[in-house]
Amino acid sequence: MTATESPASIPSPHWLVRLAGALPLAVLRSAGALLGWLVYAGAPAYRGRLVANLDQAGYGDAPAVRRRAIAEAGRMVAELPWIWARPPAELARRMACDSLRVLHEAAAERRGILFLTPHLGGFEAAARYCAVHQPITVLFRTPKQAWLAALVQSSRSCPGMHAVPVGAAGLRALLRALRSGAAVGVLPDQVPGRGAGAWAPFFGRSAFTMSLPERLAAQTGAAVVLAVGERLPGGQGWRLHLERMREPPTPERLNHRLEGLIARLPGQYLWAYNRYKQPTGASAPPVDG
Repeated sequence: MTATESPASIPSPHWLVRLAGALPLAVLRSAGALLGWLVYAGAPAYRGRLVANLDQAGYGDAPAVRRRAIAEAGRMVAELPWIWARPPAELARRMACDSLRVLHEAAAERRGILFLTPHLGGFEAAARYCAVHQPITVLFRTPKQAWLAALVQSSRSCPGMHAVPVGAAGLRALLRALRSGAAVGVLPDQVPGRGAGAWAPFFGRSAFTMSLPERLAAQTGAAVVLAVGERLPGGQGWRLHLERMREPPTPERLNHRLEGLIARLPGQYLWAYNRYKQPTGASAPPVDG
């Protein structure tokens, strides 16, 4: 697939993705900001979790961060059709990157690359950009609705990028990719299921944190790269920030690094995500001191 193909030529299981994806990025983001405020105003549980998580992280007295987070959450959703409707090569033209040497150095080691991309900025766009430079297998959680599951899987799979669901088959796919020298992408702040994580501090409160990055790095020797796609104003696109994580990505060390990334762009973190939930069957979190 070439970068000159139009959004309408990209297969999609839902016509709304093609229709919305044809709109300018700036228009979608403006609509998304409004959507963010509407959801915040009309969903008490969502609003309460967003505010509580901001308070936990020390941003409770920063109204500007809260306002930005509300709007950016809507922009994150609204820009997805634009991202999904375009091949990686076309999207890459809307993404700047001043740290591409990190990717080149990791690729030169020829031992696979484990990209860790938190719910910060345009994480969907960041994965597609990386697919331009190296084939990447990304892990995603299958939605419960069948139509949405088909939409997500087909939209996240594109030239250079293969999406696999969470589970044993997905884990095997990640290991195969890394052992072949390719790249994989994981959302490291996604709450894992029972037996797939451990409690670790995240902004001063215990959060059940996935142990998958640590296992993948230990079993394959892959280079670990933290990736954040900063969302730029209007329709400018994104700026990709890459940095190596040379220490083992244990849950504790991983959360510490994620806190640092979020501190640089607090208004673009997905604060309404239920980061502190207790997975079914998991042990109770320790009492935080």
